[in-house]
This record gives sequence, C-alpha cells and structure tokens, in this order.
Amino acid sequence: MVYYPQIKIAPSILAADYSKLAEELIDVEKRGVDLMHIDIMDGHFVPNITIGPGIVRTIKKVTSLPLDVHLMIEDPYKYIPEFIDSGADIINFHVEVFLEDTGLNIKNLVKTYQSVKGIRTALTINPPTKVECFREILSTIDLDFILIMSVNPGFGGQSFINDVLDKVRILREDLQFKGDIQIDGGINASTAESAVEAGCNILVAGTYIFGASDRTEAINSLKNVKRRKQ
Repeated sequence: MVYYPQIKIAPSILAADYSKLAEELIDVEKRGVDLMHIDIMDGHFVPNITIGPGIVRTIKKVTSLPLDVHLMIEDPYKYIPEFIDSGADIINFHVEVFLEDTGLNIKNLVKTYQSVKGIRTALTINPPTKVECFREILSTIDLDFILIMSVNPGFGGQSFINDVLDKVRILREDLQFKGDIQIDGGINASTAESAVEAGCNILVAGTYIFGASDRTEAINSLKNVKRRKQ
C-alpha cells in the first residue's frame, strides 16, 4: 500500500486575464500555488489556438515557479526543442498523437519522449482514450508523470468528466504507477476531492482559481482535500 505525494496546485493560465498576465501570475504565485500550467494549442490537434514559445519565454521572466508546458499539438517532436529553450521545466504531450489504426506507435512515442533533454516529461491522455495503452508505455519507458484530461481539451470552463477517475485507479492499483498523476479540467473543491481520492496528486485549475473572488481561499480548498492512504 502506498501514500501518494503531497498535493500540488497548478493554475492553468488559459483562464487568466491576458491583458495583465504578469500581474495574474505574480498574484497566484504569492498565494501559494506550486507550478504554472501552460496550454499550447495549435488549432489542429484541438480546435483552438493559444500561445507559442515566445510567450513562454516571457512567462519565465515573471515567475520563479516551474513551467508545465502542455503541448496539445499534432507534432510535439518538432517543437519540443523550442519550448525547452523558452524555459519549460516540464514538457507534456499527448498519447493520442501516436495512436494509429493498427494501435500505438510506440517507436515514435519513445523517440519523442527521448527528445526531451534535461527536464521532466509527462504523457497526457484524453477522456475517450483507453488507459490500457499505458501497459505498453510503462513497460517500455521509465515514465514518472502522467496527465489525465478530465475534459475534452481545447477550451476552459468545461464540466468535469467523472468517468476518467477509473483511469487513475487503474494506473495506481492495477499498473502500480507510483509517479505523479496530474488531472486537468473542471477542477474545483468537490471534484478535486474525488480526484485525490482516486490517486491524483497534481491539480490543474483554471477558472476555479483565476475566476475566484478569493483566490487564496480557492487555492487552499484544493490544497486541503484529503490525501489518499492505502
């Protein structure tokens, strides 16, 4: 039986006010968040376009917190070096990029994973994707960080998809994954408790934090959810 790591809070800057982004990041940092979650969307892999390496480089100048750069893009291998150079501390890319009609292209996934040099790497899985693909992944690479999407990626403010917590339970209980499990989408005090109980320990929250009338209270409500012991 295991005790999962300390809960960490990662505000998604997708929900911040971009007209005063520096102020927004400084504000949530001083209120006790642990890392910044930065969504990169290309308009192809997801139906939205956000920011590129230049903005990540600017964010790096504003905050001392680790930057978790979430690549919702079709060709992460091509752009990973630029995002590392811009200051990413974590590169996070999607399993779905490597799913083909014949199954998982593990060769290309490993090639992309190995292209991340000097920083942490996470793999992300969308709600419709079966978590069983991680059986092959975890037997092939020494992965220590997984992101579970609890909404369909592309836009903020969506409702939490509760069924994804079954993926977390399979990772923790069946596959015995001991690394960080981050969850992203529809996170608030209530859904965070369910996510942590399932085995998540990094909570991404956008609207719940940046849209709160009391951001300190919102952040503390996430930090103080019950951690799971087994």
